[in-house]
Amino acid sequence: MATFPMEEPMCLIENQESKGLTVNQEALQILLGITQPVVVVAIVGKYRTGKSYLMNKLAGGKNGFELGSTIQSKTKGIWMWCVPHPTKQGHALVLLDTEGLGDVEKGDSKNDAWIFSLAILLSSSLVYNSLGTIDQQAMDNLHYVTELTERIKVKSPEGQATEEDESGEFKRFFPSFIWCVRDFTLKLEKKDVPITEDQYLLDALELKNGVSKRVQDYNLPRRCIQHYFHSHKCFVFDRPASTSDSLQRLEELQESELEPEFVKKTTTFCSYIYEKCNAKVLVGGYTVTGRLLGNLAVSYTEAIRSGSIPCMENAVIALAQIENSRAVQKALAKYEEEMSKNIGKFPTETQEEFLNSHQECEKEATKVFMGLSFKDENLEYQKQLIHELAEKKSKYSLYNEEESAKKCKAILQKLSESLERDISEGKFSKPGGYKQFLAEKNSLVEEYNKTNDKGLKALEILQEFLTEKENVEAAILQADQSLTDKEKEIEEQRAQTEAAEREKQIVEEKNRRLEEEMENQKKCLEDHQKMLEEKMEEEKKKIIEQNEWMIKEKLKEQEDMMSKRFHEESEMLKEQIKDLKKQNTAAGGRSLVGDILAAVLLPIALAGQSTKTSETEEFCPSNCYAGRGRGCNKRC
Repeated sequence: MATFPMEEPMCLIENQESKGLTVNQEALQILLGITQPVVVVAIVGKYRTGKSYLMNKLAGGKNGFELGSTIQSKTKGIWMWCVPHPTKQGHALVLLDTEGLGDVEKGDSKNDAWIFSLAILLSSSLVYNSLGTIDQQAMDNLHYVTELTERIKVKSPEGQATEEDESGEFKRFFPSFIWCVRDFTLKLEKKDVPITEDQYLLDALELKNGVSKRVQDYNLPRRCIQHYFHSHKCFVFDRPASTSDSLQRLEELQESELEPEFVKKTTTFCSYIYEKCNAKVLVGGYTVTGRLLGNLAVSYTEAIRSGSIPCMENAVIALAQIENSRAVQKALAKYEEEMSKNIGKFPTETQEEFLNSHQECEKEATKVFMGLSFKDENLEYQKQLIHELAEKKSKYSLYNEEESAKKCKAILQKLSESLERDISEGKFSKPGGYKQFLAEKNSLVEEYNKTNDKGLKALEILQEFLTEKENVEAAILQADQSLTDKEKEIEEQRAQTEAAEREKQIVEEKNRRLEEEMENQKKCLEDHQKMLEEKMEEEKKKIIEQNEWMIKEKLKEQEDMMSKRFHEESEMLKEQIKDLKKQNTAAGGRSLVGDILAAVLLPIALAGQSTKTSETEEFCPSNCYAGRGRGCNKRC
């Protein structure tokens, strides 16, 4: 399988008569493996106009995309070439070469319209390649732009009462527009005054006044180009070579064999693409990676295959579901990676030490999630993350306790070797044996308590050990003939009291640890809240900035329309500007993230938490040993 960077282009969207448009899985896997932001440059235009040559130059070579030397179109579907971006560090340059529009062999203008639409949907910069001049014929060849409202939907039609004109939103989503005019032989002059290439394009896009059908047909493609694309650039190229034979062998020629002006303009064109064309972004300013681009290609192509119209909103929602699920898994993997570094420190001496480690690991995991997730509007995936992090914390907490129990048992086993031997040899089965047993037992407990790094289960494991010895102790006590019955009764009561006191300490320790855990959970939620607020503020800032840019662009359009007395268009733009200002006002409102977290996340985080153990439930007034129930009718 080919990998990134690719040595040669590969078909991304195949166009077969029997199957229609389909995504090539091998090419898709390459995109899915690109985690860098992508600058996506797509080129469209009539077949045999030299599109592939420009794309090869952008890729840094002469060969790659097939140029072809006959009237037959070489490129079918959409071909892709992914290379490291020459000037933008940490970015990939994705070049998309489309099959020629208007190929007589296809005889299917609908197919051309879909290829054109996909090029717009997938790219951050669209290059339109044509021959000769920007005249009415060139505009007629670009009629696909007038059909975009029928080929692309911004919002899902579900829930819309009427068919809305969404073309006012196209500028926000569409790529930049670059018109390359090939084999240009005219002088760049207007009324004998030199003009720039960009001015030449703007003049060609000038609208005519009038209401006749002829004027409307003339204005329609020009109006679409002006209003749909967020920037406009033009390059005019001389013929690359003077002879037909040379033109047919273009990919074989050295630069020295090409016309100097053509070579110079090609270099200028490539430099502009490298420096000025930005990474593709989704609504809200989310930067598109190769992985996201691959999923977008699948979403849009499947929509076309199913007979529906590609919808940007639906595609982004589907994309968000895929990427947010991935964000959860990546975050959990980060937690595991960080937490595994602490396993060597288990058992921790205190609950606080464990919880602090957990909090730091959860914070790192949350950072990963925040960096990868987007449009998690109902916090569905963040809730999932918090729930699964809580489960993983429980797993590590249990492991920490098991390690403590294992260590404590090993310590007790070693310390009790002498005591066990003396018991088995009957050393304490004599007058005064009970005191001797107590002395050895107390010495063992003292040594045990002095031992460090036992962990959280130290008291509980000691209690288990002493409970196991209770019957032996009672037997030695009763067999000791040096003690009176009263003394034996006192000793028995003392043993029960000590056991109950230790049990009380265990309960108090559990309650204290529960309080620490709840406090730690609160801190973790505060970390989630802080990062979520920062993310939402950043997203809000991007939306406002994008809207401000849209307002600025539409004000310029409105001013232009008013100066040319296009009153209807001017009023339409006025309404669009008003709506954008309302959006900014709403976006700048009070953040409800704290309320969301309190109402949604906190109950999840605290669900299943144990409540404090009541001392009155565990101990009876007579301080009998909890759990043994000797002579007590209380709940012991």
